[in-house]
Amino acid sequence: MQQAASPPSDDRLIQTAAKLTRDLGVARPALYWSDLLLSVALGYGALALAVLLAPWPVRLLAGAVSVFALYRALSFIHELTHLKAGAVPGFRTAWNLLVGVPLLVPSFMYEGVHNLHHARTRYGTAEDPEYLPLALMRPWTVALFLIGSALAPLALLLRYAVLAPASALVPPLRRVVVARYSALAIDPAFRRKPPEGQARRDWMLWEAVACVWAWALVGIGFVASGAFVTFLLVASGVAVLNQLRTLVAHLWENEGEAMSITEQYLDSVNVPPPGLLPALWAPVGLRYHALHHLLPGLPYHALGEAHRRIAAAMPEASAFHRANYKGMSGLLVRLFGGIAPAAHVQEEVLTP
Repeated sequence: MQQAASPPSDDRLIQTAAKLTRDLGVARPALYWSDLLLSVALGYGALALAVLLAPWPVRLLAGAVSVFALYRALSFIHELTHLKAGAVPGFRTAWNLLVGVPLLVPSFMYEGVHNLHHARTRYGTAEDPEYLPLALMRPWTVALFLIGSALAPLALLLRYAVLAPASALVPPLRRVVVARYSALAIDPAFRRKPPEGQARRDWMLWEAVACVWAWALVGIGFVASGAFVTFLLVASGVAVLNQLRTLVAHLWENEGEAMSITEQYLDSVNVPPPGLLPALWAPVGLRYHALHHLLPGLPYHALGEAHRRIAAAMPEASAFHRANYKGMSGLLVRLFGGIAPAAHVQEEVLTP
């Protein structure tokens, strides 16, 4: 597939963004470690309270805190795919041990997949594993998108407790598991290629650890069913929150054509300050998702300052400002408000 020609607006947007953020590209290990460790401590501490405390209001509050804290910790998987080797030593291993394995989403499920979403000639096309034209689909498609996420913890438990060991013994099953059940992708038609070299060794290691943990969870379910169910409910809440955030990360309006950088930027979403809630549902820099597509190499802690600099330099009528939105509710209304008319038009076209 050939890259689409870049319009003049691409050049100005890219050059301005690059010029103003040259000093922001270095990751700050102290911030990564403190943010992750505090999120993990709060998430698992609140989970323990949700399991141990008897009064339901307190347990519900603790469960909600656990969902948001663990979701923040989980969101660092996105940073792992963009961090340069050695930028934050030991962080990938620690993240897998503290978050990826316990929640059954080890980093290999995203690494090697998310980078395809950022390939300039793939974004929004059939070769993008993280894109579907949701805004042009029928309403039940988006509903299924959300409902399926609530069942993700059970699916992941099946993936690692059953399919991982079984596929190690049955090569044809292994090929299916690698291709279809080893990626955090949105497009159900995506098929993953087998890993090679160091990536394969990392995959095998973390898959084995996740398999052991999955069996431990099954054992906990037999011994302490209440704790097991609470853990699954919190994990389900994390998955649903992530799916809601995914629904508003893009406008999902592209029908498969290659897009220019500006078009990709405008199909993505920023929810900058003064809104406060996006810090909860779009943590670790995800509130600047459009800017991240423009400057994917910037660490999450630099995106706020980068957005302020570029916003001050670019005219109000520029494409840069058109990717900024106020919050989740308006974006969901936009998405669901556009689905029904689009689906109706498609049905009229398809009806003879």
